[in-house]
Amino acid sequence: MIISKTPYRISFFGGGTDYPCWYNKNKGQVLTTSIDKYCYITCRTLPPFFKHKHRIVYSKIEDVQSISEIQHPSARACMRFMRIKEGLEIHHDGDLPARSGLGSSSAFTVGLLNALYALKGRVVSPAQLTADAIHVEQDMLRENVGSQDQVISAHGGFNIVTFGDKGHLQVRPITLPAARIEELQSRLMLFYTGIVRTASDIAGTQIRKTPARGKELSAMYDMVDRAVEILDGRTDISEFGRLMHENWLIKRSLTDKITNPVIDQVYSSAIKSGAVGGKILGAGGGGFMLLFAEPKAQPRIRAALKKLLHVPFKFDYSGSSIIFYRP
Repeated sequence: MIISKTPYRISFFGGGTDYPCWYNKNKGQVLTTSIDKYCYITCRTLPPFFKHKHRIVYSKIEDVQSISEIQHPSARACMRFMRIKEGLEIHHDGDLPARSGLGSSSAFTVGLLNALYALKGRVVSPAQLTADAIHVEQDMLRENVGSQDQVISAHGGFNIVTFGDKGHLQVRPITLPAARIEELQSRLMLFYTGIVRTASDIAGTQIRKTPARGKELSAMYDMVDRAVEILDGRTDISEFGRLMHENWLIKRSLTDKITNPVIDQVYSSAIKSGAVGGKILGAGGGGFMLLFAEPKAQPRIRAALKKLLHVPFKFDYSGSSIIFYRP
């Protein structure tokens, strides 16, 4: 039996520049971190005593005879990519809900690939997991996804990730004193809106509009450098929050699917209660909202958003890993 543990992620700046349709012609970069919320994949060879050959357990239970019958897109594609011949039982457990803007789909793909490699007795690098997950999601499944989620799930950590043509991808850890990291973390609040959406549908609209959004995406690219300058200098950390607000105003203008009246009301209530800035995470349309607020303002914000679930979190510095291995 194999169990993999793969972190979810929070993206601060640069989202949208990690789509191939942008970075294959322009430069792309994101400022992003993995967090201490995880996707767990349990995988084992299925004993030959059952009527089915494969069992896939997530929000549904699938008992099938062949890989082609599997309905879960990523599970089906990963097993095909890894050329699985023997019968398998795969279980998925997640700390946070799917389709919520925290890269859960890519965390599943990365974690499953890691587990399947381990099942074959192979140890693979984060770079290999990243490349394979991007191939599965973008080439095999043809999903409208960027390339940052796979990177951060595989590598972990608080990083600048840069993208370019011909497969250029670089992961650069943010090196800051522990006190500065804690200063940032203590001002971040994560709320679940309860709105479930399909990121690929929203991202598809954004991708189609990318050629007409060059100015906005270039500005979002530049914000990564500005954010790092704030963190790396002696600037008041609140400037990071103000930059998040500026970023949100640009992001919400990319398409009419990124926000909605419910999200706007939540954000407005948070700002009126003392938040400096924030954003809806992932492609938008629902899921989790990240806010930046001084500690003294946070009780007021929690009270104003009491109908939403507040989820405390910390940064994570380990990428996808095998936490149980019994060949």
